[in-house]
Amino acid sequence: MSSADKAVSCLLLTGAPGVGKTTVIRRVAERLGALRPAGFYTAETRARTGSREGFALIGFDGSRATLAHVGLHGPRVGKYGVDVAAVDAAAARLLAPRAGVDVYLVDEIGKMECLSPAFVEAMRRLLEARVTVVATVARKGAGFIAEVKRRADARVLEVTRANRDALPDEVRAWLAARCGR
Repeated sequence: MSSADKAVSCLLLTGAPGVGKTTVIRRVAERLGALRPAGFYTAETRARTGSREGFALIGFDGSRATLAHVGLHGPRVGKYGVDVAAVDAAAARLLAPRAGVDVYLVDEIGKMECLSPAFVEAMRRLLEARVTVVATVARKGAGFIAEVKRRADARVLEVTRANRDALPDEVRAWLAARCGR
């Protein structure tokens, strides 16, 4: 990443489903050192048989909520019902700009999360506050997904199988330059 990236306040990681975007965010979190994160990552939830049955939203504060599940009623993304109220509550708690946070890590700005008006509004507030944000974003999508990718203060990086192992260290170096540590 170049020194011109200092003007960038938001790094957006995109790529094909399953390429490793969440893994990059989690590895960035592991490498933060003294930097204090807020935000969340997502994790698959599996049935005893091993089949994927949904997704959990896990806050860097240790909180956990169901994001989507095959058994939930409500708006659907594929076979999963999305718990919009849980996303609303998590967005209000985890994405509010506040003192003492060096970087907001968000996994992800995707179709499920964008069903929550509170999530979209919380992300807009973060981005307008020009705080440091590293987020994964769906490769395809209209509305807020497209809007965030068009921001002048955002840089979009494609996660591929070839670069995904090096990206956490590159992102950490950018964070060190941006945050001064």
